Amino acid sequence: MESATPVIVAIDGPAGTGKSSTSKAVAAQLGLSYLDTGAQYRAITWWMVNNGIDIDDPSAIAAAAGKPEIVSGTDPEGPTITVDGVDVAGPIRTQEVSAKVSAVSAVPEVRARITELQRSIAASAEHGIVVEGRDIGTTVLPDADLKIFLTASAEARAARRSGELKGADVQSTREALIKRDAADSSRKTSPLAKADDAVEVDTTELTLAQVIECVVTLVEEKRAGK
Repeated sequence: MESATPVIVAIDGPAGTGKSSTSKAVAAQLGLSYLDTGAQYRAITWWMVNNGIDIDDPSAIAAAAGKPEIVSGTDPEGPTITVDGVDVAGPIRTQEVSAKVSAVSAVPEVRARITELQRSIAASAEHGIVVEGRDIGTTVLPDADLKIFLTASAEARAARRSGELKGADVQSTREALIKRDAADSSRKTSPLAKADDAVEVDTTELTLAQVIECVVTLVEEKRAGK
């Protein structure tokens, strides 16, 4: 893969569509770096909660947005994330962080800070990178070589997500996902949206292996055509 043309792939979509699993597998298979942008927003949210910042006060969030040092490891086989040198891969996945991440990530100063970080990581990826999130193709990397937007029914996404969250109730998970989608799609700064030139892949009826195969094919076709 060393000689292959570097390619920047943006994978967007709501929670539970298989973005992370697909992105990691595609990056590993094609020798690309990988970036989970959602983890960065979770990391800054975790820092805000831990440092007593009032999540209901956008101005307090904005004032603190530049303080934490967030470092993302981009190895798809073992992505890492630290805040001020502390490994937060586990703590950022708690229900508390999940419940507050939309409020924190809606603050323009937070998005500006994290977007800048994401662009610098993508720019320094020597062999190319798969970047997954909610506004990558539209805002973060509008010039990405390939943009993919994953979708799935709310039912399918809730079933997958509750499977990940061992023992979570599917109905309440579905309601939480729909609420999160509404918050992310309606925020003023960089809402969750499909880029005009993105390829939409509906994963509702597909296995993870089929989604991965589909995306790998799209990336290989893009590389071949360059």
